[in-house]
Amino acid sequence: MFPEPRVARGSQLKRDSLGGQRNSRGGLRLGCRLLMATLFLMVGLPGAGKTTLAKQLERERPALRLTPDDWITPLCGPNLAQAALDACRDPVESVQWLVAAQALTLGVDVVLDFGFWSQRERNDFRDRAAAIGARSELRFLDIPLPVLANRLAARNADLPAHAFHVSEAQLQLWSSWFQPPTAEELQPRELA
Repeated sequence: MFPEPRVARGSQLKRDSLGGQRNSRGGLRLGCRLLMATLFLMVGLPGAGKTTLAKQLERERPALRLTPDDWITPLCGPNLAQAALDACRDPVESVQWLVAAQALTLGVDVVLDFGFWSQRERNDFRDRAAAIGARSELRFLDIPLPVLANRLAARNADLPAHAFHVSEAQLQLWSSWFQPPTAEELQPRELA
C-alpha cells in the first residue's frame, strides 16, 4: 500500500521497542511505512491567533503542542511584570525545545507556539528539526496591526488563563522587530 521508504546510503535501520525500525535520521518505520515527524512553527505577533491555530493542529494531526504561556504561569507565577516575564520565557522555551526534539525523534509531530519573529530564529529551529530527521513547516498568521490591536484590547479586558497583558505600545514596538517570512520560507522543508 505504501512505497518502500528511501533510506540514505550509510543509514541503517534498527529495531525499536515498538517492533518498528528506526533509521539513523530518526524516522520510525512500522511495517513498510516510514513515519517522518513534522515540526510546525507558529509565526505571528500577539493576538494573531497562533495559539488557536496551534490547538487546531494539535487535535487534527495529532501533535504535541508547546505554548510557552501555558508553562510560564505555573512555573513563574501569574501577573508578572514584563522584565520577569521576559526572564522566564527563555528558559521555558529552551526546555520546551528539549521536549519537542525528543518527541520528533519518536515520530511525533510538534507545534511550537513561540511566535518566531525573526528569520534567523525560524531558520535555527528548522535546522534543528532537520538535524534530528524531521520535516518543518511555518504557519504564518498575517493580521493587520489595527485588527491585532482590537483583538488584544478585547483579550486584555478579560485575560484568559495563562495569557499576559499586551499593550498597544508593546504591539507597535514588537511589530517593528517582526520579520515576515519570505515566500521561500513558507514552503515546507522536506529532508533530502
